[in-house]
Amino acid sequence: MQDELETGNGLEMVLDIARRRKWLAIVIFLAVTAAVFTSVQYLPDVYRSSATVLIERQQIPNEFVRSTVTSALETRLQTISQEILSRSRLEALIDRFGLYEEMRQTTPIEAVLTTMRNDINLSLRGSGGGRDSTTVAFTISYTGRDPQRVAAVANTLASFYIEENLKVRGEQASGTSEFLAAQLREMELNLEKQEKEVSEFKNLYAGELPHQQEGNLSSLDQLNTRLRLNGDAQLRVSERRSDLEGQLAEVRARGEGPDATATRIAQLRQELRQLREQYSDKYPDVLRVKTEIADLVEELKQFDGVAQNETADTNPQIGQIQKAILETERQLQQLQVEADRIKDSIASYERRLANAPLREQQYQELVRDYETNRELYRSLLGRQKEAELAESMEQRQKGEQFRVIEPAFASGTPAAPDRFRLRLLGLLAAIGLAAGAVLLVEQLDGSFHTAAAIRSGSPIPVLVTIPHIVTRADRYRKALRFSLATVATVVGLGVIVAASYYFATGNHQFVARFLG
Repeated sequence: MQDELETGNGLEMVLDIARRRKWLAIVIFLAVTAAVFTSVQYLPDVYRSSATVLIERQQIPNEFVRSTVTSALETRLQTISQEILSRSRLEALIDRFGLYEEMRQTTPIEAVLTTMRNDINLSLRGSGGGRDSTTVAFTISYTGRDPQRVAAVANTLASFYIEENLKVRGEQASGTSEFLAAQLREMELNLEKQEKEVSEFKNLYAGELPHQQEGNLSSLDQLNTRLRLNGDAQLRVSERRSDLEGQLAEVRARGEGPDATATRIAQLRQELRQLREQYSDKYPDVLRVKTEIADLVEELKQFDGVAQNETADTNPQIGQIQKAILETERQLQQLQVEADRIKDSIASYERRLANAPLREQQYQELVRDYETNRELYRSLLGRQKEAELAESMEQRQKGEQFRVIEPAFASGTPAAPDRFRLRLLGLLAAIGLAAGAVLLVEQLDGSFHTAAAIRSGSPIPVLVTIPHIVTRADRYRKALRFSLATVATVVGLGVIVAASYYFATGNHQFVARFLG
């Protein structure tokens, strides 16, 4: 029978191990169970309240007023979160609602602020899925031990987001408008300076500018025509004078005494006109006749002064011819002065036309810069007007806004811990640890407990087995060890319970980790 028991199946082996290691398993199971149940029992209740904020899009269509706040909504929310979760804001909230009073007495303020940041959660809600999802709302949550304070803090945080969003959008809109206004003023100064330079250039080089070239050519043609007409007029007046001088010579020749000199002058001048019709003024015969006429005229003047008055008085026709000759000479002088003036004007217009290409290049450079800056000015002016409209829209709160649609309220049910689930997990953990400890100890134990174990582990044959003989001393020692183990177990369980109580009491940060 003993051999059959020793060589029994696996279930009997497990039962044998359980009988040997039952107290170890019981102690470990009680220790784990006591720690878990005590911690779960004394963990503080943690409440969570959430406020839902709706993101209202711009009320005025973009076709009419384009917003100057171009940052992405998610980026702006992160920026606002950094501002709200700053040290100054959180310290003000802690003092206002009396948060973390126990923790503040034993923990530095930086650790308290870190804890509060972990208790605040921002969750975005989209209208679609994947990359095309659009954020339409967000939820701001706060976790704490007092449900009334938790709801108040959550609503306060939501109001902070609303106020900060209005502030950020207003600052961006006004900043854009101010920047464009400053650029516009600077551009106005540049335009005024360039307009002055263009005006001075026009005044300095009046008549040489590109758009005046056509007028210069027209004026030059007119001046050339006038000069040609002036030359024709001088020729006619010269011929008139020659005719008058011839008539004077003839009249004098028919008078009281011969006037061969005047007659000769008239003949020479008639010959000169004929020569000029065929030759230029530098032709030798022309020069000879002109010289002879000049000599005869000088000779005629010597006695003409004495006899002129007498002749004019005695012959009225001579006086009329002489007056006509003087008139032709005056006309010739006027025509010559006019010709000189026309020639000066022609030279001036020719200089203008010669300088036109250079002035055109210089003028185009000035005008090109001016036109570029003027177009930029017009563009800036339009953008500045749009920025002013966008700023007005933000001031009237017609742009994108945050609005609370579900305020936070005090919850009557704790969000954590789930004590039933934690206790069930603790029981499973206690059973698993007890079984694991028994298996570990059994593996480490090198002693033989059955004859079958001796037979399998030693080549020496087993002849007979003798059961354990229990004496009175053995029973006494066993009772003493049991008493000591019981006392140690009770003390150990007490220590575990106390440590679990110390760990669990007020440790809402640990409980908050179970929240999603």
